[in-house]
Amino acid sequence: MRSAAQLSEPVPGRGARGFPSMSSLTEKDRPIVQLLLNAGTCPRCILRFCCVGSQTLYRHPDEDLMKDLQDFLRKTGGEEGTVCLDGVDPPCKRIRLEGTAEGPEDPNRNGALAQIPAVTGGNAAVESSAGRVCNVCLGVLQEFCEPDFVKKVCQKVNSADYQFTSFVFSVSLPPQLSVRESVFTRMAVMKALEKIKEEDFLKHFPCPPSSPKNLCDALDIQCNNGAVFVADQELNFLSHSPFFHFLEGELSSEKLPVLGRYNKYSRNLPQTPWIIDGERKLESSVEELISEHLMAEFKADSFNFSSSGREDVDVRTLGNGRPFAIELVNPRRIRFTAEEMKRLQQAINNSSDKIQVRDLQLVTREAIGRMKEGEEEKTKTYSALIWTDRAIQREDIALLDDIKELKLDQKTPLRVLHRRPLAVRCRVIHTMSSEYIDEHHFCLHLKTQAGTVSSYVKEFVHGDFGRTKPNIGSLLNRTADILELDVESVDVDWPPTLDN
Repeated sequence: MRSAAQLSEPVPGRGARGFPSMSSLTEKDRPIVQLLLNAGTCPRCILRFCCVGSQTLYRHPDEDLMKDLQDFLRKTGGEEGTVCLDGVDPPCKRIRLEGTAEGPEDPNRNGALAQIPAVTGGNAAVESSAGRVCNVCLGVLQEFCEPDFVKKVCQKVNSADYQFTSFVFSVSLPPQLSVRESVFTRMAVMKALEKIKEEDFLKHFPCPPSSPKNLCDALDIQCNNGAVFVADQELNFLSHSPFFHFLEGELSSEKLPVLGRYNKYSRNLPQTPWIIDGERKLESSVEELISEHLMAEFKADSFNFSSSGREDVDVRTLGNGRPFAIELVNPRRIRFTAEEMKRLQQAINNSSDKIQVRDLQLVTREAIGRMKEGEEEKTKTYSALIWTDRAIQREDIALLDDIKELKLDQKTPLRVLHRRPLAVRCRVIHTMSSEYIDEHHFCLHLKTQAGTVSSYVKEFVHGDFGRTKPNIGSLLNRTADILELDVESVDVDWPPTLDN
């Protein structure tokens, strides 16, 4: 791809002005070129209607293309006084639509022209089109295909300081342009002519359309990691309200996923910002401690945080940590080496003693789905410090070690009833093992199904006023409560373990 600065440089093997001649046009194109030039159509639209597929021609300045069209008309038709359309111009609309073999009685009927003046002095057609806004593209292919505008877009992209490996530029045009093009393309108005008279059609949609007074204006150029948007206000045509359309240039994916695992060592730290009725309850969160560094290094506008489950504010996450993903929105920097990711991970770990991250890495967005799949299929391991009101001996809690695949019927816990629907859910405790501490305390290790979150383990211990059955209190025949809870492991083999 040539840069904006290279657009005006001569290319070997091209014409005197640095681009090929109109060799793509043939004798049958001459009356079409003449007609469109007289109507005020720009050179690039003329090439489109003549089915010129060479992209190289469209890259050249509008003024030079106009001169080449003038040379084409002079060389092919300069010796004739007129250019006849007999055998070149298609039959009138009604003849084509009705499929009859008879020609029109009047050659001027339905907008058909018998003759179009040719270029005799050299500049008649050019003068009629020069300085006019194209009656087909409304100036879009005049103003926004020139090197000056390309340079303006390039400067905007460069100043935004994005990293990207490819650049695709596409155009989304307003529907008004399709209406104007339909006027030039007879078969495109077939259905319309079946419902209204051709005279009425031409009254509202004259052929050829008149040229607007002003070019489309580029109101703004916005650049992000998903696209370059150039907003233009299109001229009022068939509407009294301004219509905005965009030129889109794709840089790379709009969201960049960063994956890893985190450990939480504080019992006073929520996973996400804890805000109730607009009031912040705690000064920080796991999400913020991690994202602060990622936002700065990737130069992103915002982020989306997700994880494989969540823990309560007073629950620690130990062991190999909890998988998490942060999608960085509109990042300016997208390429990091493995060593740079290690340094970023270390910076996060050095910034706080409340959390640690590991296996920090860049992946595709599709990989995030594996984290959500693991939430339902894998297991989690917890350890709970439990208090009992009556004294216990080792043999009192030994029965817990023999219980396997214990099924619980659990009503929505009272603590979360304000934000979750009331329902009875089935939970499974796969295994339990107890560790005696003293007459009123013991530690219980539990392996549960993946959907059993830490808040529900608490209810399994104290019973939640009988809403969770069975529970530790009912199994031991005494009142029990939970003092501390830790997540020992989240058994999801994702993200991949790194050597860091």
